[in-house]
Amino acid sequence: MNIRESLLLRENMYLSEYATKASETKGRSRPETECEIRTCFQRDRDRILHSKAFRRLKHKTQVFISPDGDHYRTRLTHTLEVAQIARTLAKALNLNEDLVEAIALGHDLGHTPFGHIGEDVLNGLNPKGFRHYEQSIKVVDILESGPNRTGLNLTYEVRDGIINHTGDNKASTLEGKLIKFSDRIAYINHDIDDAIRAGIICESDLPHDAISILGNSHGERINTMVFDLVDNSFDKNIVAMSDSVFEATMKLRQFMFEKVYYNNIVKKDAEKAEYIISEIYNYYKRDLSRLPETHLQIYKNSNYEPESDDEIVSDYIAGMTDKYVLYIFNELFIPKSWDMRD
Repeated sequence: MNIRESLLLRENMYLSEYATKASETKGRSRPETECEIRTCFQRDRDRILHSKAFRRLKHKTQVFISPDGDHYRTRLTHTLEVAQIARTLAKALNLNEDLVEAIALGHDLGHTPFGHIGEDVLNGLNPKGFRHYEQSIKVVDILESGPNRTGLNLTYEVRDGIINHTGDNKASTLEGKLIKFSDRIAYINHDIDDAIRAGIICESDLPHDAISILGNSHGERINTMVFDLVDNSFDKNIVAMSDSVFEATMKLRQFMFEKVYYNNIVKKDAEKAEYIISEIYNYYKRDLSRLPETHLQIYKNSNYEPESDDEIVSDYIAGMTDKYVLYIFNELFIPKSWDMRD
């Protein structure tokens, strides 16, 4: 028995009857020889962690575009906070910790520069729309390519968790359902923290009826939400909060939309971001040959046929970091200084 096989045996012995076992995976679209020391979900986690798309998250906006200060969240630090909350919950509920970690690390790989602002812009420019969770799947299936492999060829369960981590979508595993809660717990609380740091809101502005249930500090609120999820989900085939904690959580979320995400400061940045992305989009849309050959080569290598020029341009822009989209804008549209000397 090798190490992977012993890990599979341990999962079958100790995980909840409702957990997703690696030995029962629905597999990959392209069969592979199994690793001797890692389960399939551990292998997926490592592929995501070592991907270029994951590294680019460090320079992608969470809420605030180009904030001054080193302590504001980026899309990468958000992802790490989601992963840690999800792992804590999975361990407490005897669910598959490797699976939730893989889903958490990959759930936002398709996010655009400038965060949800960039997503909204691409959604308006592309006739077929743009949704970051669908783009995340496209990243791991096609766009994250190396010299010997097209896409990451992840397992069904990880891909299912990624595409169903938001909105009304429902993952087919408890681990996938756990990510939706972990994502919400992370962004509500750390966005409050960042908004207070930015001076957009004060702690006293938070809705008192929600705070009286969830707690008066960042740590207390996360603790309440996590403990409540564990209490209401332990040894059950569901992942759920109690009614009171869920209502308080959603009240905080609504508060953030009204007072922070649609705040005039953030909206002002949104107008700038929309202009930058729109100009770049239209520039490449007019002539696809302006795109880097390395981007066009991805489709050739994978034998994937894009449905439209809009899809090709959207893929390219969505992969950009905030820093890179500003660099491209400057290169394309800002005149360069030149030496006037004789």
